[in-house]
Amino acid sequence: MSDEKKNRITVDIYGQQYTIVGEESSGHIRLVASMVDDKMREINSKNPYLDTGKLAVLTAVNAMNDYIKIKDKINQLELELKKVKD
Repeated sequence: MSDEKKNRITVDIYGQQYTIVGEESSGHIRLVASMVDDKMREINSKNPYLDTGKLAVLTAVNAMNDYIKIKDKINQLELELKKVKD
């Protein structure tokens, strides 16, 4: 990570400012932050009495759930592709 150029971007997530440092483009970092903000607001609209900490944990749980589903789907598609090639 130290060889690559790092971008330092300040974003707003759920009313809080965060400085995010990463190798991805500033547009990508802003997109990720926007998606996190959107998910937090979506969860908050369904559970308005959650404190910010619990809301953040539920957002992380939702994100990981989506990630695992997508990863499983990719693995399934790769297996199907391999069968077609063989």
